[in-house]
Parts: sequence; C-alpha cells; structure tokens
Amino acid sequence: MPDSQEKKFRTPKVHEHHALDRFMHMTDEAVRILVQPQRGDLESPVLHKHDVYEDASEEDLRGFEIVTDAEGHHYAVRKEHH
Repeated sequence: MPDSQEKKFRTPKVHEHHALDRFMHMTDEAVRILVQPQRGDLESPVLHKHDVYEDASEEDLRGFEIVTDAEGHHYAVRKEHH
C-alpha cells in the first residue's frame, strides 16, 4: 500500500474547463445574434483615402520588383540603382 504522504498529482481533465467553454460559446452566440454590424449605403461607391503612411509605403514598394524563379516561385527583390 502506498505511503499516505505520497500523493499522485492529477492532471486537469477536459470537463473541468467545460463550464468556461460553455460560457464563452454562449457569449459568442449572443454577440453574433444581438449585435448588428454598422452598414452604410450599399449602393454608394467605396472611397479610398490615402494618408501619409500609405503614400510612404507605396513609395517604398516602388523600390522592389517581382521576379519568378524556374520553379514558378515569386520573390520581391530590391531594384538595383545605377
């Protein structure tokens, strides 16, 4: 018979977290059902406004070119400046 002071540690069982999982599932479902997304006029055109960060990103991307290797993989390579 094992010593009374020698106790085996139990690993947590899946069902011990079941109540939390069920609660999280219920709140996700409630949000999905009760919260409606904001919708604008679906017929109006989408306006895309550039900001300084987007302009800087586009400027940086102009310094790259796309190359394709013999196996068809595409890579962005910085353009050589002469």
